Amino acid sequence: MEKIVKPISGLIGLILVLITLAAAVLFFAQIHQNDNDMKPFMVGAGVILLIISFFLMKGLMIIQPNHSRVLNLFGKYVGTVKQNGWFFVNPFYAAENISLRSQNLESAKLKVNDKMGNPIEIAAVIVWQVGETYKAAYDVVNYKEYVVRQSEAAVRHLANSFPYDNLEDPVADITLRGGGDKVNGILENELLERLTPAGIIIKEARISHLAYAAEIAGAMLQRQQATAIVAARTKIVEGAVGMVEMALEMLSHKDIVHLDEEKKAAMVSNLMVVLCGERGAQPILNTGTLYQ
Repeated sequence: MEKIVKPISGLIGLILVLITLAAAVLFFAQIHQNDNDMKPFMVGAGVILLIISFFLMKGLMIIQPNHSRVLNLFGKYVGTVKQNGWFFVNPFYAAENISLRSQNLESAKLKVNDKMGNPIEIAAVIVWQVGETYKAAYDVVNYKEYVVRQSEAAVRHLANSFPYDNLEDPVADITLRGGGDKVNGILENELLERLTPAGIIIKEARISHLAYAAEIAGAMLQRQQATAIVAARTKIVEGAVGMVEMALEMLSHKDIVHLDEEKKAAMVSNLMVVLCGERGAQPILNTGTLYQ
């Protein structure tokens, strides 16, 4: 589990470094003022203090905002420093820098099969950040690579779980194309489940690219166009039938003209051609009677 530690100020560490450096300089300065018997001791003491001062410098560290240091002492986790500033820690500590900032990950365009077996291309944009440094540092190998691989696996699993649209599965409650926030929410939950062992927090996940694979894109486009045309024609026919019915009722109600069944059928046929045709109808003037 993550343990937060508060190190001492870097100013105290700097003072310790300066004291040891000053002592080393003092010993070196005393070499020429002592007899030959004391010179080896002075030199040795000065060298040791100089080495100690450089070793103490290793304990000084600067932590930038939204960064952290994971401290380890001879293979044992000591704690995590999340404060920003200048600090001094035990020089024997091994410190690993882990960023706590939000990071964007745009997955590659993956070619997978949807629930109905159709090849599709899908990609996602994921906003993530490290929430627990202990897990990110010690529970997985290379947490950034872990995020990339698990994100791709989550996107693949999402694509396999739902159809692209309702053409193949008319009764599907959720489709990749029409699911919207529901699909994004499912992706976020999938990512949280996969990345929690690494101490990763998912802030947002969105589908950024979704399309049929190139080899079937043309056929699927034709199918979508055909479906749209059929739906449009259905609406046109429904409207035309209503207009024809209204016209016959008004002609009969206002006693404008009396039509027998044959002429009603002819009138219905003509009106349906006019209303449902793709081009404007060409009028034909009848100079005789209705029955000529």
